[in-house]
Amino acid sequence: MGNSKEKILVFRFSAMGDVAMTVPVLREFTEQNPDIELLIVSRSLFKPFFQSISNSTFIGVNLEDYKGIRGLKKLAEELKVYKATMIADLHNVLRTKFLKFFLSSFITKKATLNKNRKERKLLTRRKNKILQPLRPVSEKYADVFRDLGFTIKLSHKLYPISEKKENCIGIAPFANYKEKMFPLDKMREICIDLASNNCTIYLFGGGKKESDILESWEKLHPNIHSLSGKTSLQEQIKFICSLPLMISMDSANMHIASLVGTRVISLWGATHPFAGFLGYGQNESDVIQKTDLNCRPCSIFGNKPCFRKDRACMNEITIPEIIKKIQL
Repeated sequence: MGNSKEKILVFRFSAMGDVAMTVPVLREFTEQNPDIELLIVSRSLFKPFFQSISNSTFIGVNLEDYKGIRGLKKLAEELKVYKATMIADLHNVLRTKFLKFFLSSFITKKATLNKNRKERKLLTRRKNKILQPLRPVSEKYADVFRDLGFTIKLSHKLYPISEKKENCIGIAPFANYKEKMFPLDKMREICIDLASNNCTIYLFGGGKKESDILESWEKLHPNIHSLSGKTSLQEQIKFICSLPLMISMDSANMHIASLVGTRVISLWGATHPFAGFLGYGQNESDVIQKTDLNCRPCSIFGNKPCFRKDRACMNEITIPEIIKKIQL
């Protein structure tokens, strides 16, 4: 294995955080297998994530242009021109299954992500949970390449790629689902407390509603600055790269910070690091969560409403807990 003709089509569409998680794995794969070229197929928006990966070509896709089975067949035909010899499906959904089918006469060697759905159900069921760590998702991505016959050993280390600013903290208070979010009024208090102690705070969010909230926080202290709605994804990545520390939910910003080597203090509510989604290279000692709630985790992705109705998993985390972790 490992001649210059090997080209691997890598499929990963999905949400921003899931796509960002693949980057450290792909980067280490190309470093350890320099004769292999990766053809990375993902949403066009995510191109900035993959610029640090050597021996790779990014193929940006607007999924709106490839709707339905006919659309996917069209995409498969377009992908044939890259002359890939293998497929690494890091998504394993109906869309990628169709793509693999349409490419099957052209590419015979394929490997697909194992999502371990059974183990995930045991971890999140309401009664008789089996509360033990699942295989890290990063290792499961690496397993796909191992199934193709390659060797890859992940370091699970952060690799800072630029000098860090001093006395600066990035804060990303939002997540796709409210069950994963720390109460905003408490996070606002943390921002004010840190800013009042000569720390410069940079706020990250997206969309008008989040931008409006963060702009209102910005007005509370001259050391608080909102970047929401003011920077491109590429600019945000560059900015996060320069920060020594971020506070984030179990969300995309945790994974963006991981791919540029920035330490993250992560807050976990309905979800749990045991599901394997802790940011690549992040330290478990920087995780903040309530470990005495037997209802956690209630879902893998945080997309199920709290059946207790009190969201204790987030509401019971205190401001001093977070401040203390920052000061360590």
